Amino acid sequence: MGNGSTVMQSALNPGAALPVAERAEVVSLWHERARRLGLSERLRPDYSALSRSALVELAEQHRSLFTHAQPVMELLHQQILNTHSVVLLTDQRGLIMHSLGNGDFLQKAEQVALKPGVLWSEDSKGTNAIGTALADRRATLVHGDEHILSVNRILTCSCCPIIGPRGELIGALDVSGPQEHYHPHTMELVRMSTRMIENQLFIEAFSDALRVHFHARPELLGTLLEGIVAFDAHGRVLAANPNALALLGIKGDTRQITEHSLVSLFDIDVPALLQRRGTAGALVRLNLRNGQALLARIEVNCGDGLHKAIPAETACGSDRPKTDLGSESDTRASRSGSAKAAPSGEPTLADLDTGDPAIAAVIGKLRMTRGHAIPTIILGETGTGKELLAHAIHSESERRSGPFVAIDCASLPESLIESELFGYEEGAFTGARRRGSPGKILLADGGTLFLDEIGDMPLTLQTRLLRVLQERVVLPLGATRERPVDITVICATHRDLKDMMRRGEFRQDLYYRLNGLVVRLPALRERTDIETLIARILSAQGGAMLKIAPEVFEAFRRYHWPGNIRQLTNMLRTAAIMARDTCLIGLAELPEDLLEDLPLQDRSNAPYDPDPGDEAGLRALRAGAVAAALQRHDGNISAAARALGVSRNTIYRALRPSP
Repeated sequence: MGNGSTVMQSALNPGAALPVAERAEVVSLWHERARRLGLSERLRPDYSALSRSALVELAEQHRSLFTHAQPVMELLHQQILNTHSVVLLTDQRGLIMHSLGNGDFLQKAEQVALKPGVLWSEDSKGTNAIGTALADRRATLVHGDEHILSVNRILTCSCCPIIGPRGELIGALDVSGPQEHYHPHTMELVRMSTRMIENQLFIEAFSDALRVHFHARPELLGTLLEGIVAFDAHGRVLAANPNALALLGIKGDTRQITEHSLVSLFDIDVPALLQRRGTAGALVRLNLRNGQALLARIEVNCGDGLHKAIPAETACGSDRPKTDLGSESDTRASRSGSAKAAPSGEPTLADLDTGDPAIAAVIGKLRMTRGHAIPTIILGETGTGKELLAHAIHSESERRSGPFVAIDCASLPESLIESELFGYEEGAFTGARRRGSPGKILLADGGTLFLDEIGDMPLTLQTRLLRVLQERVVLPLGATRERPVDITVICATHRDLKDMMRRGEFRQDLYYRLNGLVVRLPALRERTDIETLIARILSAQGGAMLKIAPEVFEAFRRYHWPGNIRQLTNMLRTAAIMARDTCLIGLAELPEDLLEDLPLQDRSNAPYDPDPGDEAGLRALRAGAVAAALQRHDGNISAAARALGVSRNTIYRALRPSP
């Protein structure tokens, strides 16, 4: 393939820092490929989009991907909240299926057709992050003028292909925004988010197989960096995630892993492994053929004949521990609408009482109404934990043995909300699945329906929801017979519903039907229990042994937290991975934009007006982050700049004496 190929492979690695000349060579190769497809700078691309019914059909075809990607996209959107960007999910062709973003940039994005229903393959749009990442099956950044079509040069796009459980290309996750708002951390966030989706798809695909989750470092088990291998009842390898291939030293064609077995990889057979696993769910020590020691968590659900291989004294089930804050898998299960009884590990109101007076007041109100089927509205900014509170309300209600079903009215395209909520009959529209779909309302029968961001529900659907609540019946799309339903409804929103009613954007009769009890969750910047929250979050992520430097706590107390607890959780997840060698989260492990935003607000949540002493303190915080990064990288300016996600000039400026 020659030197050009070597340069291309290096450039597509987001961790690689390429000299300008080499990067230019990579872009030239991309553009040459686009020109061979008949594309040029001045060409106006095809902006045609799929119809509403075709989008519904597309979502049905990729339901599993859509279900697992949706909550991850929400987390990613919170992480890039201040970058004026949009998060996009595509299918394997580059056809956009779903988007999340701020209103201001969404309008600009639509001008270049960055919206659901539009194809962004290379043969349609030329060199662009989505199409190029899918063509090369590698994470790809395309910045500004690197787009071959001049109309797209306002953008900077970071994209990762999504690889299915068996190594197949199934879609892509992309963050696109104005090129002037580009941030070097974005690519890594997209990579991490993609890995979250891939791992969950892998676990779902092999839910009935014997799965070994492993890593050489115990603190990385349960994180995005763990390896996962699925085996059948005879110990033959079914598949492995990309981390497993890397940890096992298997390169080239990923199908090579299926030539292996439990014995060839870990020198142990199925009965012995399950015997070693025991009944306590403890970690198991394994060894590779080369003698390297690993720690593993074994998960088995007795499917595919595995019960025959399991010793009588060994229980089936997952070793994954429950956490006070609830796991990502719990959230995904609730959002998927699976109608199952609430497990004993569901969060309770007591779990959420972490010492903050405002939270204690909310819990007190909810306890006073416990045992009564009162509809509840939870108010609060995005990311304050509204869904977690809804889970706790359900788990302490008389309906706790029934299903808890959640739907986010803001994250679903308007074309999909109706079918997701009310269901549909077979043949209701083109692409409708055989036997139809019951919809989230019917899935919640006998339990709790949680409508997150109810303020984003279209008016037409508000009318249909009101009828369901009044008459306790549901009429799916295409159906002629109504179906009875028994549900309790919990709603949440960050919007001012009363103001929306005044503007005619929210039905007054629906508001008063939902308004049995209204509680408000405080923003994170208003809470007094941030240290307790941090300890809980780190423990839930398997990072209970991590320490946090005092200056980090000080920075956290000064920060205004626009994404609230969700932002804190994501920030700690990233920081914990960066701190895995030192076990200490310092300023160097924090994103630079947090440090840059510190002057915006003080602890009292009032507008911040720094005096000279405060400015000196902020300079010290930033200098401390730079010093820590330089120390970790033995004084290497380039390496420290990459670790902090800044340019080398920023490092040099931080090292200059204060005027």
